[in-house]
Amino acid sequence: MATQLTSTRQRLIDAALQLFSIQGITETTTRQIAELAQVNEVTLFRHFGNKQGLLLAAISESAVFKDFGESLREKASQTSSLHQALKDYASDRLQALEQVPELVLSVVGESRRYSSEHQQVIGEYLTQANQYVAEYIVTVIEREQLQTNLPVSQLASLLNSLLLGYAAIQFTTGFQALWQSRDEFLESLVELFLNQVEAESSVEKIIDLPANLVHTILQKAKKIELRDYALMYVLFATGLSALEIANLERVHQIIDRDRYLLQITQGSVRQVPVNQWILGKRYGSYTRNPLTQWLKSRKDNEAALFLNDAGLPLSEIEIQQRWQIITQGLLTPEGQAPVIVQTQQTWCVEMLMKGMTLENLSMLTGQSLKQLKPYIQRVKEKIAIEQAIQRDRDSQ
Repeated sequence: MATQLTSTRQRLIDAALQLFSIQGITETTTRQIAELAQVNEVTLFRHFGNKQGLLLAAISESAVFKDFGESLREKASQTSSLHQALKDYASDRLQALEQVPELVLSVVGESRRYSSEHQQVIGEYLTQANQYVAEYIVTVIEREQLQTNLPVSQLASLLNSLLLGYAAIQFTTGFQALWQSRDEFLESLVELFLNQVEAESSVEKIIDLPANLVHTILQKAKKIELRDYALMYVLFATGLSALEIANLERVHQIIDRDRYLLQITQGSVRQVPVNQWILGKRYGSYTRNPLTQWLKSRKDNEAALFLNDAGLPLSEIEIQQRWQIITQGLLTPEGQAPVIVQTQQTWCVEMLMKGMTLENLSMLTGQSLKQLKPYIQRVKEKIAIEQAIQRDRDSQ
């Protein structure tokens, strides 16, 4: 008896899926489903109550959703990384959607014609699916001690929406101009979501240096020698790292009356401007500044932009040593000795405060948007402080 009941129920679901795929959900009647399943309509109502109940069962037992929650829980315990977890899930879902293309197109294409009851049924199941995916992602994130920039529930909903959208476009047109293959789409999708996740310990704290300390460092360098003055100037005027500066040569300069650029040829290849204004104070012009003065003072034929006391190219380690000598005895507002990486952080914060977009800053620094994201919080903090100070002045 149980086998007969199961068989009858399955025949009804199979018939519903077939008709939904061929003629759509709204055009399919319970009588048509019952006739195709070779049962009477009363049997359909006894098993599912109405067409909405049958629709819910048909969706939940289709290849897209069958045993969805349990399979995700099992995968979460087996997956070693978030990248693999996202890739596996997205790949599995697309494969499942590809097994029922007509049903997918019917669900999506008829959405505006659904009754409120149909919309509620589909909405409830999609919500449940998003919850399963969110639990799946949370399990992996907690195991890897990661944190997300968006709530996991939103990430799960966005992931499912993108997968459904991609599938609908593929089924409708058979062509996707943005990606050469499904694998390329999946990699792009995973990369997009990984940009919203980061290791808790890897979130860099941005500590830019205040203007008075920066100007003090530059003045101390100027009193030591012209080379050190030029070196500190380049650090604060370009946002370059010590390694990038060590690799610079004279031919890497692009100078005229309206601009001064340096060509970075190793690592992230790009051009960077040499700013004349540093935190409210001007340090010369494009053609006459601490760097150009240092180069004009040299009598050698060495290609390197900076030389050590022996007349050899200044190395990354030597640049860091010069920094320590020049900043000796100085302290940041946090009570710490300033470190050379703070020159980059100070420059980046200053550029963002002046209105530069994060995308343009990424091009100038060679850093990814994810690497630069911590700067947004620091800029917000500085803007809030400036607004508070301005309001205090306005109240006087």
